[in-house]
Amino acid sequence: MPLIKSICVYCGSGFGDDSVFAENAAALGRAMAEQDIKLVYGGGNVGLMGTIAKTVIDHGGHVTGIIPDFLKAREKLLDAVQETITVPDMHTRKRLMFEKADAFVALPGGIGTLEELVEQMTWAQLGRHTKPILMLNTKGFWKPLLSLLAHMRNEGFIRPGLELSYLVAEQVEDVIPMLEASARRIGVVANEEMIEQRF
Repeated sequence: MPLIKSICVYCGSGFGDDSVFAENAAALGRAMAEQDIKLVYGGGNVGLMGTIAKTVIDHGGHVTGIIPDFLKAREKLLDAVQETITVPDMHTRKRLMFEKADAFVALPGGIGTLEELVEQMTWAQLGRHTKPILMLNTKGFWKPLLSLLAHMRNEGFIRPGLELSYLVAEQVEDVIPMLEASARRIGVVANEEMIEQRF
């Protein structure tokens, strides 16, 4: 029985300059719907966010969108989603996205995508959860971040015992199998009490 029943996808509210970014977002959305994996995302109808959500819905999948009040006009709610949760602030949004997901995938995006990804990596580093975290490295998009993380290790700022736990997929078809393999290997565990204290 699959352990991954829902995936929180972090991605851009823009499309980027290469059509392959949207193509991969759509491919992931289709795979999730076909494997009955729910999408948890930021609730918007624009950019890669809109692409993956629409694709999940178009293929019969379930989508939960979580969006703060102040972003409803800017990111345009996707009315077709089965569940939309409006929250007062970004902290509440991120907490609910965490609680509703069994794993996290970062597609290409901007500073908001980076911030959400790094926060999950930090929580995992501190032992707050063991949910798989994966970067889809389309066109080497995450290579600069991977180089920075290696630099942090080499300079002694990511020390033994505080290693980061993350996955990197080069192909979109590898995303779900890699998440499932990780979940089976280490389990999907969250220390909800400590996450509560984070906010």
